[in-house]
Amino acid sequence: MLRPLLLSACIALPQTALAEVPRVVTDIGPVESLVATVLGNLGTPERLLAPGDSPHHMALRPSQGRALSDADVVVWVGPDLTPQLQEQIDALAGSALSLPLGEAPGTHLLPFRDTGLFPHEHDEHEEHEEHRDEHDEHEDEHDDDHHDDHAEEHHAHDGHGAHDPHIWLSPENATLWLTLIAEALSQADPENAATYTANAEAGARTIAETVEQARAALDPVAGRPLALAHDAYQYYETFFGLTVIGAISDADANTPGPSRLAALRDGLAEQGAACVLTEATTDPRLLEAVKASGLPSVQLDPLGTDLPQGTALYPALILETATRIAGCAGN
Repeated sequence: MLRPLLLSACIALPQTALAEVPRVVTDIGPVESLVATVLGNLGTPERLLAPGDSPHHMALRPSQGRALSDADVVVWVGPDLTPQLQEQIDALAGSALSLPLGEAPGTHLLPFRDTGLFPHEHDEHEEHEEHRDEHDEHEDEHDDDHHDDHAEEHHAHDGHGAHDPHIWLSPENATLWLTLIAEALSQADPENAATYTANAEAGARTIAETVEQARAALDPVAGRPLALAHDAYQYYETFFGLTVIGAISDADANTPGPSRLAALRDGLAEQGAACVLTEATTDPRLLEAVKASGLPSVQLDPLGTDLPQGTALYPALILETATRIAGCAGN
């Protein structure tokens, strides 16, 4: 939810600032891409996380602290991904509008998966719809206590939040956020509200077109079992109906223990994985410990580090991920 409350609170802003395009700071590349889409030609957002850096171990440099201090709006995934950033925002950007996307009403959240092997004998679409219904009911019944509840849930697991933090890999979430970003920018800059709204609508159409292309690539391999080196793709797999057996490391990229590796190795052998989805940081020794000889793998990047940055990043990330998965699992 917007921090401070963007849609219900009256924020006192200097009249001279209303005519200026707000300075927007984001955390990761995919979020920067969505903000850039809404800003369009009016401005360029700043990003805290440099390409190649891990958000799971984020530490601000002095220049990044200055960017936060100068921000009018901060758009970030939320404390499930970078819990340490909340304190920095409070200390350095206390007067800025803060939009933690993971706390926004309507954002589709999935639980953090603790095990190396995942249950998958179910209809992904039905589970997705059931989760949305439960989430909506929770919002209706507990809206007033949302922030307090989320703060308590954030500590539900040792060392990580209650939810898988890779929420941007759901195109459904990204489409929702375009509207929320436009609303935040419009509150900071009412004179350009119509432009922000139009840009968000155009961005949503682009995402919809990209989703259709990604589905066309993935449909032929949707039923083929996949394995993950890093459990970063739960939102992507759920949205596109992929079959994922399990992951070597959890969503926080923690080093797995022997029991997790053994369970995944046995599961891969039993269920006949078609492909292992790795990342540039995947430890080859861990990969070899679980995958059978000859099992193909393909390298993905949930942040799109090597893709064109800015507006083009988000749709490119969704389509490139689909293309690589399909190429590997289709062998």
